[in-house]
Amino acid sequence: MTVGRIITCDADVSEGMDWLAARCPRMKSAYAQTGPLPLRRKPDGFAQLLSAIVGQQVSIASAAAIWGRMATAGFDAPQACLSATDEDLRAVGLSRQKIRYTRELARADIDYIALRDAPTDEVVKTLVAVPGIGPWTAEVYAMFSLGRADVFAPGDLALQEAAKVLYDLPERPKEAAFRKMALDWSPWRSVAARLLWAYYRVVQDREGIR
Repeated sequence: MTVGRIITCDADVSEGMDWLAARCPRMKSAYAQTGPLPLRRKPDGFAQLLSAIVGQQVSIASAAAIWGRMATAGFDAPQACLSATDEDLRAVGLSRQKIRYTRELARADIDYIALRDAPTDEVVKTLVAVPGIGPWTAEVYAMFSLGRADVFAPGDLALQEAAKVLYDLPERPKEAAFRKMALDWSPWRSVAARLLWAYYRVVQDREGIR
């Protein structure tokens, strides 16, 4: 199996959006409201995944503060995390559960270089085998750190809410149904996700939600 198209630049995102807009009038309408979509490419590797774990169930500001302390202390590399004591990791702001997840990720010894060329299903399978990493984190990693053009995160509540509004659904689509619905957006499901996240912000602004 091949990894498929890789998104590397804004032109790739625009190409995907043009494809989606040509096939779905509602997506075309949403795009008219959102304007150009962000590239959102991120680095890959241990630090990126650990940062995602740190950010779970805390505010963006808190996550940034904790991650800043961890990076300053050198806890953005596997060996440093394994060598640190619980007290060291608590001092930078990690909970007991996240200390365990940090060590599990460090011990997993994932071949991040090999993941770049692995099929997306294999990427997700490899990552969710690590405690603390669920499907959403794995799919978002594939989407933004590996640049996969055809991956989706149907468990994301913002995507579900945006789809509910855009497609006049009676309720947020459940994860399994949403995954099936997203097949219509292949081979540009990652761009569809970017559009729905942007459209969700439009809906929030329109409804005065903060």
